[in-house]
Amino acid sequence: MRFIHSSVTSPTIPVSRPALTAQLLTRIRGEFREMPGLRLTLQQARRLLNLDLRTCSAALAVLEAAGFLATTRDGAFVRADAGQS
Repeated sequence: MRFIHSSVTSPTIPVSRPALTAQLLTRIRGEFREMPGLRLTLQQARRLLNLDLRTCSAALAVLEAAGFLATTRDGAFVRADAGQS
């Protein structure tokens, strides 16, 4: 856990980092590979994966930046290669 010190008079605020591990990213990839056509909003992904908002959002962003996932116009996450044959 790290702490942010914004000023001498303000209290110390703990800031936890999302628990992004290779195992978590592999698990999410597996869910999208096992269910062709899977399309999840952030909230649906949180429920399916049993993750907090921050961790889920960060994990999906990492997989999107890696080119594994893409975001639809309405904000859902899908496999980036879902439309390809």
